[in-house]
Parts: sequence; C-alpha cells; structure tokens
Amino acid sequence: MTRINISDVNIECVQGDIANQFEIDAIVNAANAELRIGGGVAGAIHRAAGPGLENECRPLAPIRPGQAVITGAHDLPNHYVIHCLGPIYGHDEPADDLLASCYRNALGLADRHGLRSIAFPALSTGAFGYPMEQAARIAFKTILSELPNLSSLKLIRFVLFNARDLQLHESILKQQTD
Repeated sequence: MTRINISDVNIECVQGDIANQFEIDAIVNAANAELRIGGGVAGAIHRAAGPGLENECRPLAPIRPGQAVITGAHDLPNHYVIHCLGPIYGHDEPADDLLASCYRNALGLADRHGLRSIAFPALSTGAFGYPMEQAARIAFKTILSELPNLSSLKLIRFVLFNARDLQLHESILKQQTD
C-alpha cells in the first residue's frame, strides 16, 4: 500500500475488492448508463449492495459519460455509492476530458455531502477498454488539481484488482507528486 499526504488529504493505493471497503464513506461504481447491475465493478457492487441499490438507481438513469450520481449504499459497509459513467475508449470523445469529469464530479459530490473518505476503482479500464496507464495518469492529475477545492474529504483511496495495476498506480502517483 502506498499513502501520500497532500494538503491534509491522504491519497492511497491498495489491492482489494471495491465492494469491501469498510472504513470508507463512499465507494465509486464504474457504472453503465442505465445504472444496472452489469458486470465487473458494477456487478460486484450491485450484488453486494442487494436489490435496493438497483431500485434506488432506476429513477436516476440514464446518465451520460462523465456524469456522477449518488445513492445510499444499502447492504454495503459504506454510507453511499457514487455512480460514474466513464467513457468507452475509442468511442466517447473527448475521452480524456470525460474520464477527468468522472473523477471531478465524484469528488464534488462527496465533498458536497460532507464525506471524509472515498474509494475509486480504475474507472473505464475494464470492459470500456481505457488503457490502464493513461487512465491512471488522468485520474491522479484530476484529483491533484481538485485538492484545493475539497473541504471535507481527508482520504482518497484507489482500490485496484491485481498487483500489476496496484504497482502501476503507485508508480504514477509517486511520479505526479514528486
């Protein structure tokens, strides 16, 4: 695990399951436009949260690439789920701006709700095909630029599925903060 403190906010990278982050106020769902169960991160979060999450999501859909909405966490160990629709790489343009908007909008929602902690997966890198390294650079660049605008958030965690992705994120975080 890597942890860096910048402007009184801890940014950390861990390997694990996004649906199993007990001490985090809100987790971020790599959602589909209809906010349905889906596969990957969305499937794991919806299965862990139970049917109440999909019922709460239904009137909020559809969302557009770059957009974020917030719901309760239902059976998850968190208070909230922030659902972001990342861009499909090579299809939704401008992809870099849309991906940055996901992170910016999720952080804004968390801060407006007075949350102290948020956990992100690697948005758009699964079925949506975004190259992991490029996506990580955009994520950290956006988060670092948003830090001065945040008042309540004190912990921003990246939860990566495997050791390779964790190592890549740790390396890029260190590069961007040195």
